[in-house]
Amino acid sequence: MNNTRHFVKRMAMVLTGMLLALAVVAGFQQRGSFWLTADQRGQHLFDRGDYDAAAQAFEDPFRRAVALSKTGDFKRAASLFSTIPGPQAAFNQANMLVMLGEYGPAIKRYDHALELRPDWEPAVNNRAIALGRASRLDKEGGEMTGGKLGADEIVFDQSNSPGGSSDDDDETVDGESLSDSELQAIWLRQVQTTPRDFLKSKFAFQQAMRQTEPTDEK
Repeated sequence: MNNTRHFVKRMAMVLTGMLLALAVVAGFQQRGSFWLTADQRGQHLFDRGDYDAAAQAFEDPFRRAVALSKTGDFKRAASLFSTIPGPQAAFNQANMLVMLGEYGPAIKRYDHALELRPDWEPAVNNRAIALGRASRLDKEGGEMTGGKLGADEIVFDQSNSPGGSSDDDDETVDGESLSDSELQAIWLRQVQTTPRDFLKSKFAFQQAMRQTEPTDEK
């Protein structure tokens, strides 16, 4: 009798262990991130190019803002960058404001970034571009491209990616490139401009990505 009870008890333990193992395997198969943190899940989605899902998954506000910028949601990205201290966040917010055609506020955020990091070349250059656009827009009565001129020469710092930087010629995040069609879809959806303007911006963006040194500072 005791042997039977002992056998049944051991079998129950074995079955319980097997069920737990199956549950773990099923979790990995269903989500692929059973033990990952929220930010790790977000990075996994970001690396796959699922920026909408990544933005929802990230807990880190800087990473979430970067993901939002990749979806073309410049307004929400700018709002989130505004809550993050440091020159990199101020610089990123200014870039988002430029994409929205809000040149005055963008210049102020570039100024703030330069207060925190004097003589920072990308911020100096982008500020000059934003100032020139604001003046040009005033001269032409605000009629150009609905007030949103795009990013002809704006530098998007390589360190903005949540998972690292890349030396690829196209816009990249941790080795993953956005295709021309994906870039153009975001551009034309968010900015009232023309395909020709997009091409000018893309070529300038590629050059900026090659020339900008990555930094760890946010």
